[in-house]
Amino acid sequence: MSSCLMKVEKRIRKEVPGLGERIRRARKIDKRSLQEIAALAGMSTPNWYAIENEEMKTLPLATLRRIEAALGVSFDVNFDETQEESEEDSDD
Repeated sequence: MSSCLMKVEKRIRKEVPGLGERIRRARKIDKRSLQEIAALAGMSTPNWYAIENEEMKTLPLATLRRIEAALGVSFDVNFDETQEESEEDSDD
């Protein structure tokens, strides 16, 4: 008898107004080229521009963390599960 592994997934989304513009400002302060910064973050320059222009409606957290690492900054996007759960409860 083989056992199956069941996965449980939790998705939390958080709106971060102006994140694209904040990323753009941090990039412009940085002295390196966009190509160099984007390469450090593991993405193409068109993809980077799409993020800055907020053409992407959802940005994976891992991508944001790579952008932060490439720029050497933090955009203070954190997930407080206690707060998120209480917000979900208040929606009922």
